[in-house]
Amino acid sequence: MSHETIISGGTVIDGTGAESKKADIAIDNGRISRIGDLTGVNAGQTIDATNKIVTPGFVDLHTHLDAQIGWEPEMRPSSYHGVTTALIGNCGVTFAPVGDGPKARYLAELMEAVEDIAADAIMDGLPWNWNSYGEYLDTIQSLKPTLNVVGLAGHSAIRFEAMGDKSCDKGVQADDKELQRIVDLVRESVSEGAVGFSTSRFLGHRVPDGRLTPGTWADERETTAIQQAVVDAGGRGGLFQVAPDMAERFKVERAMFEKGAELGCQVLFSGGTGPDGDGGVANWSEFLQRNNEAGNRITGICHTRPSGSFFGLAQQAFLKTPAWMELMKLPKIADRVESMRNPAIREKLISEAKENGGFGGVEKILHPLGTAQYPDFDLAKKRSLAQIADAAGKDPVEVYVERLLESEGKELWNLWAFGGNLQNQWNYMRLPYVVPMLGDAGAHVGQFTDADSPTFLLSELTRKHNVYSLEEAVHRITGKSAEVIGLKERGHIREGWFADINVIDYENLTSCHPEYVNDFPHNGGRLVVKAEGYDATLVAGKVIIQKGEYTGNRPGEVIRDFQRG
Repeated sequence: MSHETIISGGTVIDGTGAESKKADIAIDNGRISRIGDLTGVNAGQTIDATNKIVTPGFVDLHTHLDAQIGWEPEMRPSSYHGVTTALIGNCGVTFAPVGDGPKARYLAELMEAVEDIAADAIMDGLPWNWNSYGEYLDTIQSLKPTLNVVGLAGHSAIRFEAMGDKSCDKGVQADDKELQRIVDLVRESVSEGAVGFSTSRFLGHRVPDGRLTPGTWADERETTAIQQAVVDAGGRGGLFQVAPDMAERFKVERAMFEKGAELGCQVLFSGGTGPDGDGGVANWSEFLQRNNEAGNRITGICHTRPSGSFFGLAQQAFLKTPAWMELMKLPKIADRVESMRNPAIREKLISEAKENGGFGGVEKILHPLGTAQYPDFDLAKKRSLAQIADAAGKDPVEVYVERLLESEGKELWNLWAFGGNLQNQWNYMRLPYVVPMLGDAGAHVGQFTDADSPTFLLSELTRKHNVYSLEEAVHRITGKSAEVIGLKERGHIREGWFADINVIDYENLTSCHPEYVNDFPHNGGRLVVKAEGYDATLVAGKVIIQKGEYTGNRPGEVIRDFQRG
């Protein structure tokens, strides 16, 4: 007997959390046809996985690739890092359903304001040939994505369609007619293939005029009606995704999670830990354990590393004095470096920044990624800007300028705004109902590049710091993530299931330095982070990336049918 493809000699980590084992894998017609010893069995293609690990493809539960698919169907922010299925439409920001004309522009500008993706790129990079959510999914499939795509219907588009401009006004709630329209659109979107519904209540998400996004102020009457509509249309386990307001409405948000779960939703919320005490870990442990043991499905998703934003000379310099703002108007990084070499300009940059308070204490949580072959994430906490400046006996502004010049403007500084207390964050990540995968792939393209979350998880946190066993780490971002969104026959390496698979050189797996490139429509710029160590990534049995290079295969499927109940 011959097979289309055999992956031979690898250590299989099947995505269930079970102990790894040596085995060969045969693939036919896009599915895993046989697992075992296939010595001497013929195949049209053989992938040698000797001394490599073989895992299911990763499931990325938090992306904003909704726009980027239009001009980059490879979905590189995720596919560079072993992802084979991406959930789009998070945080309530989506492009469907949409009415004609100005409404499309509004949604594009909202995406720009919230997720840092240029509205002009969005308008020109997508065909905008849809009205309903189902038609939008049809368009995504027609673009022939490289990865599998799962879509969420977003609160911003639906509420704006139902209520118009007042949908963003604090204190304004939907009247009976408007609420019925919202519910009807949710039911329609889920029945047409959305996995569920997403909303943002995060107080940092704003529309272009400065108001908060349409779903921010929705009351319990509206959110409960939406949750019921998700279950009515999609069945028990339909997804309700939330970027919550934990700053001012902690109890309200948790009550909303519980209500949705009681109605039958799978609730997925973005969260993390604070710097003080245990960072809320014990509280979240009790909450998640109590609800899930009672049959109420609530899952947290979190960052894998200290995160916030990158600063340097790419797009954000952090310092906002007139001299710095003038510097950042120059079109290219090389131009900015050349300008900084002028002693008079350099002195003005430094003096203005000092007079304006410098970094205002933020130097304590700014950490350089370094300039060696691979980034240094400084998990030992020994290389903050404050520590480097103290050791050199210099002002942090002076050190910042010196290092930008020494690196030709390539060095980036990572602001540890989230997850800076590593032990708290790691303890939170270990909770049974938490998925470490909040990378925001496709969003904040000039600000940070956490889309390498799975690579960082496996290389830094698993291989170096033992936050998880390798089997558990793989389980969290494959089988467990697939279960959260109800994927059928994906997330495990199992005979008969889809052949979404990674072959990984685990000992050499690493993220590369972020690079700033101008490859978006209208020559727009973004940060890109690649990886080393992914020997091959397969979607439905087709190799999409081999040794970091794309093969041209685009076998991705827009998934509309989910495991419910």
